[in-house]
Amino acid sequence: MSADARERLRPLCRIDDIPDGGARGFGPAPGGFTGLFAVRQGGVVRAYVNACPHLGVPLDWVPGRFLSTDGTRILCATHGAEFRIADGHCLRGPCLGDRLEAVMIEIREGVVLVPEDAGL
Repeated sequence: MSADARERLRPLCRIDDIPDGGARGFGPAPGGFTGLFAVRQGGVVRAYVNACPHLGVPLDWVPGRFLSTDGTRILCATHGAEFRIADGHCLRGPCLGDRLEAVMIEIREGVVLVPEDAGL
């Protein structure tokens, strides 16, 4: 991430606010339309725009529910598409081969930071 981009980060949450092995959703940034969600696996956090690449609909069927019951895949509530947590690649469903829009993150002193314009 460039130094200029680092200056334009906004806090998303504390890393501990995302359950280990779980996910958490976040509403859109001010002026935005699409929220974000983050998945935590130990000290690794990945963030994505909360929109299925097939129809652009939010992925969570219940607020904050993004993962399969065993916690190994991201699911789309609308049509059951399955995505790899590591890179958002669609493994099953109508968007097969497509991927979720990843959001660059930085973690500073336990706070997950994302670009100001993430999810706009």
